[in-house]
Amino acid sequence: MQYLAEFIGTAILVLLGNGVVAGVLLNRSKAQNGGWIVITFGWGLAVAMAVYVVGQISGAHINPAVTLGLASIGQFSWTMVPGYVAAQIAGGIAGSTLVWLHYLPHWRETEDAEAKLAAFSTAPAVRNIPANFLAEVIGTFMLLFGILGINGNAGPLGEGRVDLSALFATGLAPLLIGLLVLVIGLSLGGPTGYAINPARDLGPRIAHALLPIAGKGGSDWSYAWVPVVAPVVGGVLGAVTYSLLGLPL
Repeated sequence: MQYLAEFIGTAILVLLGNGVVAGVLLNRSKAQNGGWIVITFGWGLAVAMAVYVVGQISGAHINPAVTLGLASIGQFSWTMVPGYVAAQIAGGIAGSTLVWLHYLPHWRETEDAEAKLAAFSTAPAVRNIPANFLAEVIGTFMLLFGILGINGNAGPLGEGRVDLSALFATGLAPLLIGLLVLVIGLSLGGPTGYAINPARDLGPRIAHALLPIAGKGGSDWSYAWVPVVAPVVGGVLGAVTYSLLGLPL
């Protein structure tokens, strides 16, 4: 059930996240030219909705960088990691396939092959692989550091006070994590499109390569390793740094 939840959660994330990108970029969409603010808000709310739906089942990692980051500090079992990662990547493929179907007439209306790829996976604004890699590391570092900080606030308010930890974890924390992704996008997303999630990038890129998208170009596999490897590095560094500082988990 946990693996299924990760599949569903990641599919929701990508459906709503890449859906807003497609809406902003594809020709004759009513959301066309909505801009970066619309995209970042859409992604932030997509994360929140996915966490609300599956958080109580699987913890809503919906991101291999989160799974590996938590496992690296003993907050998640290594035996579950392969199944989680596989489910997340499969969910990314499924979610992006739904985006393709949802906007089916618009792919043919859009001549720009790069815009079509952007509705699936990320690409740097300035292609400089070391700088792009570093940007993804920093963004995902902040993601894990922030998630652990948000969850660290889910304990009792104090001796003799009402324990609102359950309400915080199920009611408020998903929204706060969505806001965390929003601010990462607004502040740090400009250089690379802030993949900060290997499944969010690799799954849709696989879908882009396989689907019969009208007028599509290449899937930019020469860059594809960056939004996979860099978020894993950043996620583990963020989680380990948070743990070493002795902050509440």
